[in-house]
Amino acid sequence: MSAESGIKTFRDAGGLWEGYDIMEVASIQAWHKNPVLVTDFYNQRRKQLAEVSPNLGHIALAELERHFDVHIVTQNVDDLHERAGSSNILHLHGELRKMRPVNSEHETIDIGYQASEYGTRSEAGDLLRPFIVWFGEEVPMIEKAIETIEDADILIVVGTSLEVYPAAGLLHYFPNKNPIFLIDPNRHGGLSKSNLRLIKSTAAEALPKLAEMLIEKYI
Repeated sequence: MSAESGIKTFRDAGGLWEGYDIMEVASIQAWHKNPVLVTDFYNQRRKQLAEVSPNLGHIALAELERHFDVHIVTQNVDDLHERAGSSNILHLHGELRKMRPVNSEHETIDIGYQASEYGTRSEAGDLLRPFIVWFGEEVPMIEKAIETIEDADILIVVGTSLEVYPAAGLLHYFPNKNPIFLIDPNRHGGLSKSNLRLIKSTAAEALPKLAEMLIEKYI
């Protein structure tokens, strides 16, 4: 979803993320092994985020709110949906702009795009860590995401490999009779749902056209 804004995807090349082994920077084991490296990695991602902007795909989803009750469930940790103007956003894997105490999954502190040194503590004295759901951790918001998918009339799936669980399993909670639009320029089949339409294009290219089509058909 955010690749065309200049943010590399989570699995760009052989398990690497911005040149780092994913498990060395995005797992709970990595945090325990080398918290300084992990903290610095997310400081770099935060700095990068400040330098990019929402693309036409983000903007199209925000504009759809003028006509539909749009709810976004995202695996991305950036804030580009918010900056594009979307209102209802559920971040499954956390938010890059925020830190949280190591002993609390829900208490967060918004630090914007600034760096945070390892060892920084909250006002209550708790050690802070990135507000990111890492490999090896449960996904606290998955039940709310399931409820969102079950209640939807139209599902648009964008820019996911559908391989990382539990998020990949959300597709199975969507009502079988309702339309699914899967936007993925690299997918070659693999999903046998009669209500699914594959759009082999990027988010920035496909979403404005899809939004226009949905407005013409349902509004």
